[in-house]
Amino acid sequence: MSLPRCSLIPMLASLGLGIALAAAASSPPTPQPAAPGGTPPPLRKGSFTLTEADRAYWAFQPVAKPPLPVPPRGPAPRNAVDAFILGRLAGRGLAMNPPATRRELIRRASFDLTGLPPTPEEVAAFEADTSTGAWERLVDRLLGSPHYGERWARHWLDLVRFAESNGYERDGEKPNAWRYRDYVISSFNADKPYDRFIREQIAGDEIAAELQRADKAGTPEWRQAIIATGFYRLHVWDDEPDSTLAAEFDDLDDILSTTGTAFLGITLGCARCHDHKFDPLSQADYYSMLSFLRNIDPYGQHHTGGGGRGTGKITRPLGSPAEVARWEAEGRELLKGAEARLAAATDPAARKPIEEEIARIKGRTPPYGAALAVAEVGGAPKPTHLLIRGRVESPGTEVSPAFPAIFGVAPPAIPPPGPEAVTTGRRRALADWVASPRNPLTARVWVNRVWQHLFGAGLVRTPDDFGRTGTGPTHPELLDWLAAEFVEGGWSIKRLQKRILLSDAYRMSSRAANKQALAIDEGNELWWRQNLRRVESEVLRDTLLEVSGDLNRKMGGPSVYPSLPHEVHITQDSAGKGWGESPPEEQARRSVYVFVKRALKLPILETFDFANCTSAMGQRPVTTIAPQALMGLNDAFLHARAEGLARRVAREAGLKPEARLDRAFQLVLQRAPAPGERRSALRLLQEEGNGDAAWKSLCLALLNLNEMVYVD
Repeated sequence: MSLPRCSLIPMLASLGLGIALAAAASSPPTPQPAAPGGTPPPLRKGSFTLTEADRAYWAFQPVAKPPLPVPPRGPAPRNAVDAFILGRLAGRGLAMNPPATRRELIRRASFDLTGLPPTPEEVAAFEADTSTGAWERLVDRLLGSPHYGERWARHWLDLVRFAESNGYERDGEKPNAWRYRDYVISSFNADKPYDRFIREQIAGDEIAAELQRADKAGTPEWRQAIIATGFYRLHVWDDEPDSTLAAEFDDLDDILSTTGTAFLGITLGCARCHDHKFDPLSQADYYSMLSFLRNIDPYGQHHTGGGGRGTGKITRPLGSPAEVARWEAEGRELLKGAEARLAAATDPAARKPIEEEIARIKGRTPPYGAALAVAEVGGAPKPTHLLIRGRVESPGTEVSPAFPAIFGVAPPAIPPPGPEAVTTGRRRALADWVASPRNPLTARVWVNRVWQHLFGAGLVRTPDDFGRTGTGPTHPELLDWLAAEFVEGGWSIKRLQKRILLSDAYRMSSRAANKQALAIDEGNELWWRQNLRRVESEVLRDTLLEVSGDLNRKMGGPSVYPSLPHEVHITQDSAGKGWGESPPEEQARRSVYVFVKRALKLPILETFDFANCTSAMGQRPVTTIAPQALMGLNDAFLHARAEGLARRVAREAGLKPEARLDRAFQLVLQRAPAPGERRSALRLLQEEGNGDAAWKSLCLALLNLNEMVYVD
């Protein structure tokens, strides 16, 4: 019989292992975004006019690589990142924090780059290796891990509001959305240049057409370009709107707003109904940008009257045109022969197997699969009008493709499509502008996102808003230096990350013991220390599976459905309606492969601040709430992991309680228990009979510790 739930709380306290989620104690403070200059931005009034102040705003200035600052005293920094950080610190009479311990470093890097904890053996090896290149070798190994792509893909999926269902009442499935997820994972693992990554998502079908003309249809590069355009199909979709025309513009707005946020860090969607109230973005700018996307085949068919509506052309075969043609011709021939035999058959007993054969022919699965993808309605562009107050019933002036005037870029010269064209070519022009090294936002925004995920906060604390309602960079020269380096380095994300990871700044301790620094810079805007961070919900779930020995590291393929309690099913009437139940070994796969259903998220993920999947989210909230503690104590998934950990400890450490205890600490916390912790734990185990139930309860207590889910 297991310990009563309430007995775990004094167990956690007596173990002396830090603050436990199960005790619902307050968690360590997390960095808070700085106030934007202390005063709100001025409201734009009157007719839209670009001012000198608009043109001089930092985010719209070209990226220029600044020189490295010269340190006022002492040896030169080993890393360019440190030169900028130390220069600002010296100006305030401060210094960097001491380095983190080697255990803290390998945990930090492992969670940041792979989303999984290091093994006890990896920690011991790194602690023992004090050679000069040990840290760089560790960074290279983690960047080369296939699990790196799984970790960093999830950051991108938040930005594009990835989900595999449509939302709303029926929340129907988006077919083959998992291929887009796998495309993102493979792109990160392959270190695909970021500018190529952008172009494939915005105009992958047009890139595929170019490859097809070069006789490269059906190649992996061709298929990836098509799959990448699933970006356009990830939005929430209403299959029963009051007006399908208004819904079409809602979908386009969702795509355009996400494009502005994810790639450019601007709130372009705020100019849909009127000029932007704070940023130099006019309503004309909005609709000129929308005209790049206007020719997309709508997700839903136009429909009048009551009831639901069907989808439009939202999938595309992944076979080359020749493969598709052969497959379809073969099917027609098979069907023709079977139908002829059926027509000649008069005996009902002879007709039945032929009818079954016809059904099989019609239901054949092609060998090349299909992807959720974009298509256009043809080569002739639909007209785009500025909609007065954003209302489809009030079209105003017709607009042409153009970039917001604040960027000072001429409208693109888009060649007229030929008679055989299936796209307008407009999205290719948009992709080339977004991915241009001359675009002042694209590299800055991505560099800031990388910094944010490695430090817990960005150099710009509002990663999705580089406009007036956001905050300015804490270190503008460092941001521009990294952005310029990023472009010069071929838009390599791994190269950028390695440069940051090798800095002393990344390797600082997160301890906030420096009272002088705390008094001067409590928010850590000068980066005098690392930030203490709690891992995301997916990392928490994956870590629980990993330390219990249950994690299935299989990669890719259709998403999986973990078991859900009956109480969860009935909240969405989901049983058999869009939520299956995968085999146990599949349920133990990493969280990035769990089916993302908008109306029904996995409870452990949702409770620990999973992305909302409705709008672009570059920065998740971090909450500490009672349901997290209750889940830690009572959830069946947590109890199964505790049982798995107890079995693993017994299997790997034998019968001696001391050896088992050491192994449990090593697996969960990557360290040995302190003397006081050892005495408390052994005493508790003895009092509870030292049996399976006692070990399970001790393991559950360990899994509820903040030390497991916070990265120092």
